[in-house]
Amino acid sequence: MERLRSSPLHANICTALDRQLEAIRGLQARRKDELGSGDARPRHGPPRCQDERVLLALAVALRALALATRRVRTALWCALQMTLPK
Repeated sequence: MERLRSSPLHANICTALDRQLEAIRGLQARRKDELGSGDARPRHGPPRCQDERVLLALAVALRALALATRRVRTALWCALQMTLPK
């Protein structure tokens, strides 16, 4: 879009994209923590109850990603509207 406009995008758009990337990396880290805490369970039989703190951290990270995704979608829509010819 920057090339179509021949000028850089607003700083808020870049910030929204950066925050979404941070949220993705945070969710990936929480998911690795969740998988790492489940390695001690036996391969067969019912799964053990996982540590609630790990699941809560995963839920918080997922909520942050959802919020960041909403914001970046809005920012990119605004950038598209500014890019389109009038």
